[in-house]
Amino acid sequence: MLHLRQLLEDDARPGRLDLAAFDLASIHFPDLNRQPFLEQLNELASRLGDRLRNFNDGRDFVETAQRFLFEELGFHGNEEDFFDPRNSCLNQVLERRTGLPITLSVMYMEIARRLQMPVFGIGLPRHFVLQFDDGNYNTYIDPFNGGRAITARDCFSLAGAEVADPALLQRVTKKQIAVRMLQNLHRVYVRSKDFSRAVATLDLMIAGAPDTPAWYHARGVLLMELERWQAARRDFETYLTLQPKALDRDLVVQRIHWLARLN
Repeated sequence: MLHLRQLLEDDARPGRLDLAAFDLASIHFPDLNRQPFLEQLNELASRLGDRLRNFNDGRDFVETAQRFLFEELGFHGNEEDFFDPRNSCLNQVLERRTGLPITLSVMYMEIARRLQMPVFGIGLPRHFVLQFDDGNYNTYIDPFNGGRAITARDCFSLAGAEVADPALLQRVTKKQIAVRMLQNLHRVYVRSKDFSRAVATLDLMIAGAPDTPAWYHARGVLLMELERWQAARRDFETYLTLQPKALDRDLVVQRIHWLARLN
């Protein structure tokens, strides 16, 4: 988890998103060997580079990447089983050629990085897209829906925004991408009642944002499910320290007192 933790704990460091994404995937695949998948990203970048007529032509890159990755190789969004945890794992996106908007975007960004192409993540509400912007050519890209080039208006529609708000199109950092991927995986594990892995995702989320009260509360609830009573009590205490006027304070205090008796 070294690369993921470094990215989460120090956003200013020039960490690699692909290595962090494979660390994240190891939550679901503890024995994951990332090397073959790093080589696969290198190969995809090399094959795409061979197809480009002009490395300085942004439109050529976007159109060629769309044809190669999404038409020829068949990468696509997994609409049939959106809550499959494998959708959040970059190794499985490369192997199965399907995944969530954000993991398909990470794959695209890492291929682009290898070709020194300026591609950035855009974390819309409800969706994740990319922006290509080299100063001459600027467009948005939707990897979940065939890697097609889309407009800012399309982005607002995907976000469910009634008003065109430019703030929705802000670029996100690698840390923000990693946290969002963890949140996606966390929701899947809670939905499937895989509480141990749900706690593992929260451990990392809290490492990246230790002042987020709701995450301590959520972890405390899960730790109770796992009968880790004292760890749960500590999380509820931290929750109230960070949010002393919480609306559920009385309930949480009662819970802390009950847990304290379970030594």
